[in-house]
Amino acid sequence: MSGAEFIELTKTLNISSTGACITSSYILRPDQTVHLTIPAPAPASSSLVPSETPPIVARVLRQESAGEMKLFALEFLRPLE
Repeated sequence: MSGAEFIELTKTLNISSTGACITSSYILRPDQTVHLTIPAPAPASSSLVPSETPPIVARVLRQESAGEMKLFALEFLRPLE
């Protein structure tokens, strides 16, 4: 909320080519920009597979609460291909 940079391992509840719903213990404000990376599965026999995706830039659309969890709807600035 203060604009400080942070790293958090979150859970993705829903994802599409244009956005995602994630949980976070941080307070994210509407229109805030976040950078997401998605870990890739461990490579079976090749080091050609990256360990994570390049950062995905998204904008926070809204926040909802589900019990003690905070859910955030995100819109990707560029749809995933």
